[in-house]
Amino acid sequence: MEKINKRLIGSTNEKIAASYLETCGYIILDINFRAGKHGEIDIIAREKDYICFVEVKSRRSLLFGTPAEAVNKRKQDRIRKVAYIYINQHRLHDNNLRFDIVEIIMENKSLAVREINLIKNAF
Repeated sequence: MEKINKRLIGSTNEKIAASYLETCGYIILDINFRAGKHGEIDIIAREKDYICFVEVKSRRSLLFGTPAEAVNKRKQDRIRKVAYIYINQHRLHDNNLRFDIVEIIMENKSLAVREINLIKNAF
């Protein structure tokens, strides 16, 4: 059985999500913003009056729940912490903030994208 490179799939899906967000009117500001040991945010974008911090999650099956359900409270807290570091570094204090999730559901065998869902204000 062929080994799946999760990091490669993740970075590919982040690019797919960024392109999808652009078609939805988002302006991509940053991809894979890392704040040291605090973690990273997959995509940071502007949509109208909002700075959006976007988590990209993908699944090959819904057997264990939707991709968004994998963004648990602990993950949300981590994303918030990194978001505030970004806000401070870029002096964006006067902006509206939002946390979105892009779900990518892939074909099980081919890993082709079957469906993309954007969940605005996910948490």
